[in-house]
Amino acid sequence: MSDETDTSPLLVKGTASARRRDLALRIAIPFLVIALMILVWHAYVKLSGVPPYILPGPAAVANAFVTDWGTLAPALWVTTKITFMSLMLALVGGVGFAIFLVQSRWVELAFYPLAVILQVTPIVAISPLILIYAPSTQVALLICAFLVAFFPILSNMVQGLKSVDHNLINLFELYGASRWQTLLFLKLPAAQPYFMTGLRIGGGLALIAAVVAEFAAGSAGAGSGLAFRLLEAQYRMNIPRLFAALLMLSMLGVAIFGLTTLIAWLSLHRWHESSIKREN
Repeated sequence: MSDETDTSPLLVKGTASARRRDLALRIAIPFLVIALMILVWHAYVKLSGVPPYILPGPAAVANAFVTDWGTLAPALWVTTKITFMSLMLALVGGVGFAIFLVQSRWVELAFYPLAVILQVTPIVAISPLILIYAPSTQVALLICAFLVAFFPILSNMVQGLKSVDHNLINLFELYGASRWQTLLFLKLPAAQPYFMTGLRIGGGLALIAAVVAEFAAGSAGAGSGLAFRLLEAQYRMNIPRLFAALLMLSMLGVAIFGLTTLIAWLSLHRWHESSIKREN
């Protein structure tokens, strides 16, 4: 007994140290790979002598990132706002429509194909119509981004609501639970992992759709997003600014993925197998 009592703190300390080391490696390895890629990029530009209007070096891109911040930052805010607003609308609409569909097999057969049609129709093809009927360009961009982010959330949520253990549904019915009680206390919690998957997919697609919709809309001016700044830099052959805008879009995408992943982990890490680390 005394030996077990004496060694247990050492085991706990060793486990904590291993976890910290694992976390440090998870953070350090991606940064080291990115740093190595930047060094290779810098070396190639210097050794090959490629002109900056073809391929600027990392220093030129960093300089454009700083000098053009006053132009790029407002555009980043516009793109970010459209992305998150469309994602919020897609979350509300996707979850609400999924709950509506699973209430009846006939309702699903009648309305689910409409969502599929919206999903498989290229957004570039219908964006001109949306631009005609929308009251403003910003609303049109919001609708385009919403349509792209909507279906992954809807599809995953429907699958989650339909994947509940039938034995648990029978148990709820045995105890006289109403349809809404079964939905609130059984189906929605069981569908949470599927919802989180749809959230991660929808977050990335909302950003992509916001950029593609702005390309299709050709919006310009003070209220334009990063897509217009990309086109503007291309037309002016300002390739360092173009790379800086691409870098901002990439950083925004990584931030959205990190945020949605964090939300999923906070929701699932205490109970779902997908977020619980194996002990053996």
